[in-house]
Amino acid sequence: MSCVFCDIVERKSKSEIIFENEHIISFLDIHPVSYGHTLIITKKHFDSILDVPGDLLSLIMKDVQTLAKKINKSLPADGFNLVANSGSAAGQSVFHFHLHIIPRLKKDDFKFNPKFIHYTNDEFRGLGSKLRSFINNEVV
Repeated sequence: MSCVFCDIVERKSKSEIIFENEHIISFLDIHPVSYGHTLIITKKHFDSILDVPGDLLSLIMKDVQTLAKKINKSLPADGFNLVANSGSAAGQSVFHFHLHIIPRLKKDDFKFNPKFIHYTNDEFRGLGSKLRSFINNEVV
């Protein structure tokens, strides 16, 4: 199966790479929602964050922290969003693990506009109990 991000890693597809090390490549998004919108991908193919080994994910997150600080400082940005979509229902369109660093301005046009749900007290406690039980007893 063809993967556009694997093609970028292998230099088969054009990209504007801004950082690379032994584990990741970071490049400008070709469909940015803000100036400086950057993607960080693993050099090795993993479909989503759920597939990345924990020790590698820890290393990647340190790199992401460093990149986010430097991108935020180098641009006229007031902050940033760090986004990982996992699964098509969450908006993942390229099934190769990646994170988005989206620089933000206080008055930009990019807005998260969720429709919040509301729990009853019983639903809130019941869901908390169900999740705690599963988290504490399920072997991953």
